Amino acid sequence: MPAYHSSFNEDGDVRQVGNMAILPIRTRIRGPAPIADPSQADIIDETLDLFRANSLFRNFEIKGPADRTLIVLILFISDCLAKLGSARTVPTQIEASKSLNTLSVDSFPIPGDAQFPLNAHYASPPSRADADYLRQYLTQVRQELAARLIEKLYADGTGKPSKWWMSFQKRRFMNRSLGT
Repeated sequence: MPAYHSSFNEDGDVRQVGNMAILPIRTRIRGPAPIADPSQADIIDETLDLFRANSLFRNFEIKGPADRTLIVLILFISDCLAKLGSARTVPTQIEASKSLNTLSVDSFPIPGDAQFPLNAHYASPPSRADADYLRQYLTQVRQELAARLIEKLYADGTGKPSKWWMSFQKRRFMNRSLGT
């Protein structure tokens, strides 16, 4: 059974930095990301929908630039769940929100950096300005993804994270981690 790929691979008019797609998102966070249509699902919704299914796969065939963005976001969700799972006590929604917001703005490697774990599959940005743009875009997307992940984790109203999501905290998509 093959892994699930991004539906945004078919979009031909998407900007790319390196070989990674810069996709529009619905967000309240300031940054360089293009604004998506509020009535349509964006890459963050797609990542949250595909995370649990795709995290079961060790191999993933990249079919387009949107898949590269999807991979980075799935690995970030894995790191978020691992961070929440490693806390001494079960974090409340506010504590989890603070923790994941800090994680999303912390310094992280981008394609082309020596510490980036998937450099073999990603092209580095062609210029310093493109690298800065990609870092700002990924920071904005990570912040929005962390906020929406918190909403999903604590959707049941019990004040504890969903055990159905937290059961994936030790799973590694493609046996990789962003190392954050």
